[in-house]
Amino acid sequence: MRLRVVLAMTLGLTACVSPGGTPVQKRSDVVFRPDVAGLQVDPIGKRIDFGRSPKGVLPALDRELGRHVALSLAGCPSSVTQQLQWDDLVLTFNRERFVGWRNATGRQGQTCA
Repeated sequence: MRLRVVLAMTLGLTACVSPGGTPVQKRSDVVFRPDVAGLQVDPIGKRIDFGRSPKGVLPALDRELGRHVALSLAGCPSSVTQQLQWDDLVLTFNRERFVGWRNATGRQGQTCA
């Protein structure tokens, strides 16, 4: 009887994850286009401009692009306290604000070397 309960629980839990053992994460069709003032959010026509709090930036990008990766601060100006990456896009933050971005085609604001 115990074996049946354990087996049923195991099968129920395995149904919640992909065959590789990690949760499946769906990405949306939202595109973040870096520009001179921050990020244009298409196709919804919203913006995430420089100066915005990380609390207003990180959840939106994590939700739409997947979980960010924290990068080293080597080569960063002393005012930069976080450097976070989503695929090709890297955003930099000071203690309270979004201050820069970089990707394979360019950079704007305060970024790291």
